[in-house]
Amino acid sequence: MLDLDFGKYGPFIWGAYGITGLVFVLMILSSLRHSAHWRRRAEELKAREDARP
Repeated sequence: MLDLDFGKYGPFIWGAYGITGLVFVLMILSSLRHSAHWRRRAEELKAREDARP
């Protein structure tokens, strides 16, 4: 089974895992937000191009 007792280093290791997890979540959210922004921007440009005579 998993041995998750890191002894005296536990607070450091669990803190590092926590920070890493938080950074991963923030990176994913940032990527999704930027993706949505650029998708909307591309749709706006396409609509503007289609509206041209």
